[in-house]
Amino acid sequence: MIDQSAPVRRGEELNLAALETYLVAHLPGAGGPLVVEQFPSGFSNLTYLLRLGTRELVLRRPPFGANIKSAHDMGREYRVLSGLHRVYAKVPQTLLYCDDEEVIGAPFYVMERLHGVILRGRPSARLDLAPETMRSIAVAAVDNLAAIHAVDYAAAGLGDLGRPDGYVARQIEGWTKRYRAAQTDELADIEHVIDWLGANLPPDAGAALIHNDYKFDNLMLNPANLGEIVAVLDWEMCTIGDPLMDLGTTLGYWIEPGDPPALQAMLGLTTLPGNLTRREVVDRYAATSGRAVDDPLFYYLYGLFKIAVI
Repeated sequence: MIDQSAPVRRGEELNLAALETYLVAHLPGAGGPLVVEQFPSGFSNLTYLLRLGTRELVLRRPPFGANIKSAHDMGREYRVLSGLHRVYAKVPQTLLYCDDEEVIGAPFYVMERLHGVILRGRPSARLDLAPETMRSIAVAAVDNLAAIHAVDYAAAGLGDLGRPDGYVARQIEGWTKRYRAAQTDELADIEHVIDWLGANLPPDAGAALIHNDYKFDNLMLNPANLGEIVAVLDWEMCTIGDPLMDLGTTLGYWIEPGDPPALQAMLGLTTLPGNLTRREVVDRYAATSGRAVDDPLFYYLYGLFKIAVI
């Protein structure tokens, strides 16, 4: 689908007068009137379309009532995108960051609007998703993941973004704690997964910039050539960590036709004919990145566990 905006959801309205005044004062050449809509896919951090005179911009802010932790830290997200834009082409250009909560009630940042197709939910019948098209999208997605992991994060000014040492063990521990905090029933299968992951930790595969939520519906594609990625979206969980753990998250989202129907119903885009299999994803990533993936089962199981907790 083309990423379309919609009326702002009830309870998530912005103070238009204060926002327009702020933007006109801080964006060179900006002038009203301001019209605001919302991108309906955003439920973590909220994403709005701003039409300011003849310009189209995108605003990101935390959910209403959220604690401003790392996943909702607009300053961190702004810093990541601003730094990445210097060394990696597939992110929007940031324009301003505001930490004055008097404007709209929370910190926010504004960036340029990009246009493209996002494969989300049930794809429109108007899209050509023939097997050869899906294969080109899948190949581009895997190659681009390897490209992200090759980014010179120090040159982007992001060398202190995360703690790569001990990353694998910390992730298993952290996601286990999140599961315990949300747990309502005793699930023997989940306990077995937790025990197995803890007993089979692979050595760290080195440090890289990782997206941490890399999947089809965070990719914006060129409408004229769906095999070309225009932008990667939703960098809120980006950090410096183990790139194979990032691959594992992607594998967790990469559902195949033989997987359980419940998974196919939730995450079924990769089941369309022409897609790479998970084995092909691993092989393509290893060949493109130059990284050995000696234990894909561990990373895949980690990805499934992480997604289950989310």
